[in-house]
Amino acid sequence: MDDAVKITRPKVRVRAFRAIDEPETCMAFVQGHADVLTSIGIKKVTSSKHEWTANPAVFVIVVEALDGSRVFGGARVHVAGGTEYLPIEQAISKLDPTINELVWQYAQTGSGEICGLWNSKDMAGYGLGTPILIRSGIAIASQLGIQTLFALCAPYTVQPVVNCGMELVDKVGNKGTFYYPKLDLIATAMVLNDLLELSKANADARGEILKMRADPDGFKLVDYKKDIDIDFKLKVPNLDKWNLNEIIDSAYQLFLESQSKKAVTY
Repeated sequence: MDDAVKITRPKVRVRAFRAIDEPETCMAFVQGHADVLTSIGIKKVTSSKHEWTANPAVFVIVVEALDGSRVFGGARVHVAGGTEYLPIEQAISKLDPTINELVWQYAQTGSGEICGLWNSKDMAGYGLGTPILIRSGIAIASQLGIQTLFALCAPYTVQPVVNCGMELVDKVGNKGTFYYPKLDLIATAMVLNDLLELSKANADARGEILKMRADPDGFKLVDYKKDIDIDFKLKVPNLDKWNLNEIIDSAYQLFLESQSKKAVTY
């Protein structure tokens, strides 16, 4: 990175919004995520497709400059339903079609998935990594009315989601694991069964998530050791237009579609 644009004592914001409300920010997210995946030799994964940008059941978290001029990282929360299957279904249904049935079991009371986590190298060393994004995703998920949350984890993200109370989904794959997105990489299916109570989360993760929920637009982290200020704007705008029951109806239609495809296959 050029010395002229090197970040010194960054002040950044972690912000949440509906994907369909901010197409330009979504495209910045897509490009940043694609760059990170390419840098580690992954050119194509289902969760990096662009269709989610038009899905009314997708919510986005970005780490951005305070003026919104740059996106340094992010994550997404997909609610089961909308216009597409959850990323975990898209990724592994061909390997284990029972994932569609499992997701529908959860979706009947409102479920979703945290996915698409990435961080640019610009933020390396500042602590803006997986734990903060996962906790932010869980915090905003409670605004959506859902009860549970899936994740398809790379090895380095398993422990951070376990810290937040997620458990192994051992009913799919090889006791919850799959070779994805490449044969030399292992992904693990996890689920948070009590998104509201977080009864199995450790004290640090649970405490931080509860603070984010209590003050979504006022929560702040100042880390003097890492020389960074982080503001949070986690209250999702336009939730007056959000109807979880309609999304659950969509999830049911997607489930029926998946079973129809399964019947044709066999």
